[in-house]
Amino acid sequence: MMDFLFDPLVSKLITVLIGLVLIGLVARWLQRWLTRYISNKRTLASVSQAVKFLGYLGAIVLMITIFSGQLPGLTVTLGVAGAGIAFALQEVIASIAGWIAISFGQFYIVGDRVQLGGIRGDIIHIGMLRTSLMEIGEWVQADQYNGRIVRISNSFVFKEPVFNYSEEISFMWDEIAIPVRYGSDHRLAREIMLKAATAVVGATIEGVMQEWEVMRQKYPLEHASVEPRVFLIANDNWMQVTLRYPVNVKRRRIVHDELFMHILDAIAETGGRVALASATFELVRAPALDVRVRSEHAD
Repeated sequence: MMDFLFDPLVSKLITVLIGLVLIGLVARWLQRWLTRYISNKRTLASVSQAVKFLGYLGAIVLMITIFSGQLPGLTVTLGVAGAGIAFALQEVIASIAGWIAISFGQFYIVGDRVQLGGIRGDIIHIGMLRTSLMEIGEWVQADQYNGRIVRISNSFVFKEPVFNYSEEISFMWDEIAIPVRYGSDHRLAREIMLKAATAVVGATIEGVMQEWEVMRQKYPLEHASVEPRVFLIANDNWMQVTLRYPVNVKRRRIVHDELFMHILDAIAETGGRVALASATFELVRAPALDVRVRSEHAD
């Protein structure tokens, strides 16, 4: 038993095991310690991923250092094998590189709403090889969960654009439009739309303005208005009144419902001064056809 413990290979394995345990404990303690002093969730996520990456790197360096005495004789063999493994696992290697890019490039963090290659959803987990999303849309209308979890290779960040709905700001601009019949009081229609926006999203405007100012200080953006605005367009069929307003990225459908309820109730109280327009098609029955065939007989 004692001879087994004093075997050089066994001693190195035990040293590696102890070293890996210590590295894991230090990494976990460091992550918990950082949560006390970093309040920004995006910064904390990046730092946590950096700690995890350094932990993996430390484990690799530890194993190379301990087994370095046995490596020279295997250099050629490992080189040939490594080239074959790299070719066979190129997608895996690209995924690991994507994970590093996600960790340090702040493409997204857990909780962000994103669109990756046409797939929209909320990030629920970022692994070394794949990112997991709780999908929204598809057969479910608007921005609501459909119950399907999608896992996407991290190498995707090098191939396609990454759309992040909540990276810097928590809101997005949205619009709703209603068709108003010609002859209606268009000024009253505009007033109804603005009052509905004030009632539904008015309490959030101050916070939205603060977030937008932070964005303007960070990036060269124009001074875009974040307050609700109404635009009127006249076409061949009706007047289209469009309300533009900021809304939290995860409350679009709820806000849509509340806005339409306020608008329709207000229009019903106008006594016909504002009337909604619609395209109406009347189908009528085709008239009966009386077909007579006259035959002429030769003399």
